[in-house]
Amino acid sequence: MNRREALQMLATGAVIPLLPGHLPALMREARSLVENPPAVRSLNAHQELTVRTMAEMILPKTDTPGATDVGASQFIDLMLTEWYDEPVRSMFLKGLADVDARSQSLFGKDFVACSPIQQAEILKALGEKMVEEAGAAREQPQTTRRAPMRRIDNNFYSVLRRLTLTAYYTSEAGATAELHFEMIPDGYHGCVEIGGKGPQSQ
Repeated sequence: MNRREALQMLATGAVIPLLPGHLPALMREARSLVENPPAVRSLNAHQELTVRTMAEMILPKTDTPGATDVGASQFIDLMLTEWYDEPVRSMFLKGLADVDARSQSLFGKDFVACSPIQQAEILKALGEKMVEEAGAAREQPQTTRRAPMRRIDNNFYSVLRRLTLTAYYTSEAGATAELHFEMIPDGYHGCVEIGGKGPQSQ
C-alpha cells in the first residue's frame, strides 16, 4: 500500500464501525503510512484550534480518549491538504469562517472564546442545517448513484463530522477503547480437521 492508497482508504473510513475482521487492521496500516505530517498546512493556528474544539465536542473525552487525544485536528488538516481538492478545501475553510461569523453575531466573540453552552448552540444549528440539506438533496433527481454523496460533501459540518469519526476510529485508541478490536491479528490454522474441531496438535 502506498501513501495515496492509504489516503484513499482513510477518506472512506467513516464506515469503520460497520466493518468486521481484517479491514480495521488495514485502516490502521493506512493511518500509519500518513501519520506525523511535518506541520499544519491547510489550517492556520486559529482554524486548527476551532477544528480541535469542535471535534472534541463531537467526540469528547470521557473514560475513553476523545478526539483531541487521537490528533483529530491534525488528521483533518492532513486530509484537507493531501486528499481533498481545492473546491472542498475552500468550502471547508468558508465553513470555519461561517462558524466564527455565527459566534460573533450571536455572542460577540469567536467560537473558541464562547462558553461550552454557546458552542453547543452553534453546533446544534450546524447539525440542523446539515440534516436539512441532506434531506433536500435526497428529494432532488439523481443523475448518478453517487450524486447524493457529492451534495452532502458540500456541507462543512458533514465533512467535519465524517473526518472526526474517521480520525478517531482509525486510531489505535479509538479502535481498541471504543470498538474493542484486538490489535493482534487472527491466527493462521493450516491443519484443521474437517468438522471444525480446530488445529491438530503437533
